[in-house]
Amino acid sequence: MAKVLLIAMPLWALAQAGSQALPAVIPLPVTMTPSTGSFIIDGTTKIVVTDSALNKMAGLLNGYVLAYGNKPLSKTTITPGNNFISLSIDSTGIPHKEGYLLHVDKKSIRCIGHDASGVLYGLQTLRQLWQAGKGSIEVPCYTINDDPRFAYRGMALDVSRHLFPVSFIKKYIDWLALYKFNTFHWHLTDDQGWRIEIKKYPRLQSVAAWRNETLIGHKKELPHRFDGKRYGGYYTQQQIKEVVQYAADRHITIIPEIEMPGHASAALAAYPTLGCTGGPYTTATFWGVFDDVYCAGNDSAFVFLQNVLDEVMTLFPSKYIHIGGDECPKTRWKVCAKCQQRKQTLHLPDEHALQSYFIQRMEQYVNSKGRQIIGWDEILEGGLAPNATVMSWRGEEGGKAAIAQHHSVIMTPETNCYFDYYQSLYAEEPLAAGGFTPLQKVYGYEPLAGNADSATTTYLAGVEGQAWSEYYTSEAQAAYMIFPRALALAELAWTPKSKRNYENFLNRLRGEASLLKHQKINYDPHFDDITYTAVPVQNNVLQINLQSAARGSDIRYTTDNTVPTIQSSLYTSAIEIKNTCTVKALLFNRQHQPTGRLFQQSFRIHKAVGATVTLLNKPIDRFNPGNTTLVNGLFGSNRYNDNQWLGFSGNDLEAVIDLGKQQTVQHLALQVLNYHWQRMWAPVTLQLLASKDGEHYTELYRQNSFPVNGINKVDVPVTPVQVQYIKVIGTNKGVIPAGEYGAGGNALLLIDEIVVE
Repeated sequence: MAKVLLIAMPLWALAQAGSQALPAVIPLPVTMTPSTGSFIIDGTTKIVVTDSALNKMAGLLNGYVLAYGNKPLSKTTITPGNNFISLSIDSTGIPHKEGYLLHVDKKSIRCIGHDASGVLYGLQTLRQLWQAGKGSIEVPCYTINDDPRFAYRGMALDVSRHLFPVSFIKKYIDWLALYKFNTFHWHLTDDQGWRIEIKKYPRLQSVAAWRNETLIGHKKELPHRFDGKRYGGYYTQQQIKEVVQYAADRHITIIPEIEMPGHASAALAAYPTLGCTGGPYTTATFWGVFDDVYCAGNDSAFVFLQNVLDEVMTLFPSKYIHIGGDECPKTRWKVCAKCQQRKQTLHLPDEHALQSYFIQRMEQYVNSKGRQIIGWDEILEGGLAPNATVMSWRGEEGGKAAIAQHHSVIMTPETNCYFDYYQSLYAEEPLAAGGFTPLQKVYGYEPLAGNADSATTTYLAGVEGQAWSEYYTSEAQAAYMIFPRALALAELAWTPKSKRNYENFLNRLRGEASLLKHQKINYDPHFDDITYTAVPVQNNVLQINLQSAARGSDIRYTTDNTVPTIQSSLYTSAIEIKNTCTVKALLFNRQHQPTGRLFQQSFRIHKAVGATVTLLNKPIDRFNPGNTTLVNGLFGSNRYNDNQWLGFSGNDLEAVIDLGKQQTVQHLALQVLNYHWQRMWAPVTLQLLASKDGEHYTELYRQNSFPVNGINKVDVPVTPVQVQYIKVIGTNKGVIPAGEYGAGGNALLLIDEIVVE
């Protein structure tokens, strides 16, 4: 792979330019200075190791060389005159932990680390530099000084929902090492399956590790459909030990997660006395949050979890044990005599405080074993355990609150770091959990931006990407969802903020393609997809802008619903849309061949497009793309991740559209979402009203029933009327009723385009 550019300036300076070819090194090193020539690795090259602590590192290097079909390199403790690769540690000369110096000239390669981890990361950079050929490997001459931005650089993998074999786990660890992650967060237990052997409790293997069947399609689709196939399995303790050692050899710490007090359905199915009702329970067959959790008033639940953690801590030498602590409904605790007795005895004000007691009691036990806990940001509720590290996933507020209490924080907000979310809005994307997290959004994330005080710096440990596996139905699908977004996170975690540049990153990412392919990573450059913006420029006219990050390609488009060809219109400037149509576009390379995926987007032009919209209540931040979204000619999709839905939490919708002058109106249309599993409820009542003066309104239509689980279309012909103002009122469900998902919380009311014709 052609990666060499021999120029006399540091790589970080080129990064600011953002447009020149660069060696495909990810994450971007702190400084990287090229010189002329290259070093050739062949069968006569020797690996020099004078420190026995680096013998395993030499073995890894040989493995990397062998993977390209080259002969193994012999190892020596005596430095020859030339043609060698030396590995060494110099904690004085390389002052930063995990830092390294990689120097490549025509005669030798020297990889010097502050510690063994630094040597490993120098070798990973070396792998990204080299160009493998038959019988030899060519390495361009560079001097690289490098060290990480954050001490904690993590990637998770959930194996409860879908179980991955040990071979894939090892491959995953290899991928993480290549991109300088140092932590693998292994999510081993949840409602849908218990994946670690615990010898004291054999029913965790025979019962909790298995579910009767698995959900087909998305959890929001009702009625739920199932495949009817028993599913499950677990990792034996011997397999766990093997994986832990494999990771340690690559300087990756594995942090196990054993969920508590919620996400416990699988464990309760095996040992029902640990729950509040005594069961019977079943291992969950679909995704979600379940009311049955460990009983906080039952000492046997604590004994069980302590015994489990005893075996877990024997297998995992990590400083941290992740105990979950998230999404624990208090429904059972509120009516459980034992839980209420515990609350009364301890003089606790509410069930949140009871959860805090639960977490703190387990933390004390873990601390007594010389370890510390990590928990999701819900462990802040009711009072934070004294020594806990908080993993902030529901945005950054939990992280900020923990830092204010001088607790270590790992940032992993779902809006930027959840790789089970869609990475593209194209319709052909495989089923995903929801949300929209494109590559650029991951790369552009800056943890706790604007909070650069000393406390933030001290207590912000790092970042982590989440790979939840509800919709990772195969190894290939898992890799497809994780990459290349994990590479963007790797650079965020390693490279100084001032030296990151997205265009530069894309250039290096393209150069990384052959290495990704060699690593058997299922990789697709979604960042080259055509995207668009639509802006009303005057009443009933939209201006459509098309973009793509693809280099050396033209965009050709049509508006007549045909697939573009090389003869179709060449996109050179914004397209004006004055009539309802579908824009389709394709990339064409220099050989005039179509590349990439077909872009298509429909636009509905009507009398309200571009009109002024006034809202009585502000939408919630998550669903607030702006008032004009209601009149921009675009409908929202059933994935609700396309920035076309306005959402109101607990509040009513009241929108007034000013058409600018009196016009004849005879047709109104809109859509509302009804996904109870996502806390989205259709309005109790929807009213469409009209006015000539904006003061006196006449009701044109009212609807009280929205039976569709998903998008409910409201499409209403009305008696022709002369009006200037249209008012839409949607009465929010308010508080979600008992027995429904999210009971006691606010219902979301979601609405998209309001069509006026």
